[in-house]
Amino acid sequence: MTSIQSIKAIQVLDSRGLPTVSCNIALDSGANAMAMVPSGASTGTKEALELRDGDSLYMGKGVEKAVDNINNIICPVLIGLDPRNQKLIDQKLIELDGTDDKSNLGANALLAVSLAVSHAAAKDKNIPLHSHFSDIYRDITGDVTSPNLPMPMLNILNGGEHADNNIDIQEFMIIPKGASTFKEAMRWSSEIYWNLKSILKDNNLSTSVGDEGGFAPNLQSNEEAIQLILQSIEVSNLEPGKDVFLALDCAASEFFDGTNYNLLGEGRSLDSDSFASYLESLVDKYPIISIEDGMDEHDYDGWKTLTNKIGSKCQLVGDDLFVTNKKIFKEGIDNGLANSILIKFNQIGSITETIETIHLANLNNYKSIISHRSGETEDTTIADLAVGLGAGQIKTGAPCRSDRVAKYNRLLWIEEEFSSLSLFNE
Repeated sequence: MTSIQSIKAIQVLDSRGLPTVSCNIALDSGANAMAMVPSGASTGTKEALELRDGDSLYMGKGVEKAVDNINNIICPVLIGLDPRNQKLIDQKLIELDGTDDKSNLGANALLAVSLAVSHAAAKDKNIPLHSHFSDIYRDITGDVTSPNLPMPMLNILNGGEHADNNIDIQEFMIIPKGASTFKEAMRWSSEIYWNLKSILKDNNLSTSVGDEGGFAPNLQSNEEAIQLILQSIEVSNLEPGKDVFLALDCAASEFFDGTNYNLLGEGRSLDSDSFASYLESLVDKYPIISIEDGMDEHDYDGWKTLTNKIGSKCQLVGDDLFVTNKKIFKEGIDNGLANSILIKFNQIGSITETIETIHLANLNNYKSIISHRSGETEDTTIADLAVGLGAGQIKTGAPCRSDRVAKYNRLLWIEEEFSSLSLFNE
């Protein structure tokens, strides 16, 4: 039996220049692997705790406590265990922390180890990481996956917490559904992105980018952002609503005051019913096929209204609403909220819990979208996770900034090496 020989964590930097946790695991077989943990800016209140130092270094954002927890508390417990038994190792991590929100050792500490274990086991088995994730899914759930190349959702225009501008909606994305291959999907997306830059320049608008690589100009309204993207699609000799569709991430919790949704960029304040009608009007007017966090994470009545209004004609994605937490997600399913879930493994803290949540989605006909965070690294785990679990969709930013493009490049290599995998398109 192969076993874990050593575990070593250090503090590294994410795409915002802030600390995050990196972990390396070596096996007695000679295999070793490293993983890094992402960090979010627009975060749900129910997410597992990202442990920060809170001292004078890095403006309190250091993660040396989480690193020490790996090196001094977690390491001794896991030495000698079989890295192929992901479920057992993750259960050990969860028990060692002993809290529902991972606040003792930190979700960032637990996830760094969980990810590194999966990488090391794949190397030991001499198989691609995505194939190992398929094996883990079968081991944990008893079911099998249908691996595929995920349809990319690319955030090419930023607002909200991801940019210093006056746009309220956080992300405006393109989905190249008409593409026949992942390679073609990325070419289309890159061309649209560069044409959007030219259009912004021609209109004397800023071409600086936000955290996820999308442009972040000041605009008159959310609709102006949509119209600029539609123009960039058409200039790329592609047809909106046929070749390329749109998606929004409202991140509505960021502009909800407990009663109203305040669109400060447009000078409007709307109650839940009115905001749901506003989103419905956008879906009816434009080729928008997915809306994430269309309501505040605690506005369950608003979510119910939105789901009833447009759930039959639009993918409604719960991010802050569900936070990749199986228990919270189950409550949402039982109450008929949304029809899809965003998957961010640092919201929950382990590969096993992430897979259990995706399995619950599969059992209830909810779609899963594997997602990055705004604070990313060059780690490409989510690309393999999306392929191996057959999630079908991945959201990992604009075709800009190496922390985003690394995931797309990994998927391009997977497509090249595994010709049997087709691009998901439903």
